[in-house]
Amino acid sequence: DNVGFNIKNVAVKEIKRGFVASDSKNDPCKETQCFEAQVIIMNHPGTISAGYTPVLDCHTAHIACKFTELKCKMDKRSGKVLEENPKNIKTGDASMCILKPTKPMVVETF
Repeated sequence: DNVGFNIKNVAVKEIKRGFVASDSKNDPCKETQCFEAQVIIMNHPGTISAGYTPVLDCHTAHIACKFTELKCKMDKRSGKVLEENPKNIKTGDASMCILKPTKPMVVETF
């Protein structure tokens, strides 16, 4: 479902893809410096290690994020840790990683 709304004193042309709406007085959204994500590699030709910078889609944002740390390799189904601090991950692997966006980005906690 798509939801639309208007904001007083803001023209439709001023709002672009990836913009975030929040309560500016009580709980404003904040830019993240880095975030932890569970990543499952579906299809990738090589291995992924710290320093790799792919473009990620997070909600409507389309931003390059750098893998700064691979914390652990885990089982996709159970979430059980298989290896701590792996050097790299490949197709079929699931991993908890620290990612750093290259542009301003807002990420919700999950």
